[in-house]
Amino acid sequence: MSDAKLPIRMLHDRLLVAADKDPGDRRSSGGIVIPATATMGRRLAWARVEAAGSQVRSVQIGDRVLFDPEDRAEVEVRGDSFILLRERDLHAVASERIEEGQTGLYL
Repeated sequence: MSDAKLPIRMLHDRLLVAADKDPGDRRSSGGIVIPATATMGRRLAWARVEAAGSQVRSVQIGDRVLFDPEDRAEVEVRGDSFILLRERDLHAVASERIEEGQTGLYL
């Protein structure tokens, strides 16, 4: 088997994203360390877009997107874990190409 990456073509409005690594302990703005085991309310997560379907309109490969980690489907491709999302399930997009004055938010 070759070590080359498997080409993936997403369909319709689907996105394949790689979740940011969980940093573990976090630090509040006041400098207080919040342990990774601390229970918090519903927390959204960031991920990098690896592939996008043909009907995805506002997101491009390489963008960072904000999503709810509770609403996800995971898939493993050649040992790497990815998350499948629909474009409408995103809460925000972070990209250098977003012009000033635009929020990148999906509301």
